[in-house]
Amino acid sequence: MPTTKTTIESMFSAGTQYGLGRSRRNPTSNPYIFGTKNKTDIFDLEKTKPLLDTAAAYAHKLASEGKTLLFVGGKKEASAAVKTAAQSLNLPYVDGRWIGGTLTNFMQVRKRIDRFEKLVSDREKGELAKYTKRERMIIGKEIDKLERMFFGIVSLKKIPDVIFVVDPRREHNAIKEASDMKVPVIALANSDCDISDIAFPIVGNDGSKLSIQYFVNEITQAYNAGKKSAPAPVVAKVATAK
Repeated sequence: MPTTKTTIESMFSAGTQYGLGRSRRNPTSNPYIFGTKNKTDIFDLEKTKPLLDTAAAYAHKLASEGKTLLFVGGKKEASAAVKTAAQSLNLPYVDGRWIGGTLTNFMQVRKRIDRFEKLVSDREKGELAKYTKRERMIIGKEIDKLERMFFGIVSLKKIPDVIFVVDPRREHNAIKEASDMKVPVIALANSDCDISDIAFPIVGNDGSKLSIQYFVNEITQAYNAGKKSAPAPVVAKVATAK
């Protein structure tokens, strides 16, 4: 494991220490602010590190237990990092607009995903040929719309065990639904975010691609390490006739 100094130096190099303007500070971030420079809050990375360590350890534990982590980061600075990380772990993700009811009305959302999968399957099998050209065009538009909305969560067969959110202020709908459904949240939160209801907050710069990438990588690596440490599934022996 890297030393504390090396980890903090790497966080510093990624610009994770930069918060937002002091006037935008949420009171819940006060304990993690080192100071203010040019009216911009600076995080105390000595306090960010243990938060990151705790969140990473939790992600490791999740993976070792075979639990599902949903990545959420719809803003342009976060979308690419979130998508790449989730795909590398074969996990679901939301890299665009959060669809209302993804957690609180999951069964209906799942029905729409099933519809998307069936239409795609029918198209690949050539079963749409029986429709007129106009009907195929309408179905094609429906497929495109459903793909934009649900592609990242097609693999989600049940409500995720945990969600990892970049910028809980922006993704407040996801946070609210997670709270309603008692789904724990890991979140990278800037100084303008309310972290009082976040189970595993990581205070840091959630506005720059480099900083976001750093924290997403840390959680990704921890989850991946947990997957590798998970016990092999028990395969039931099938009795053979003698």
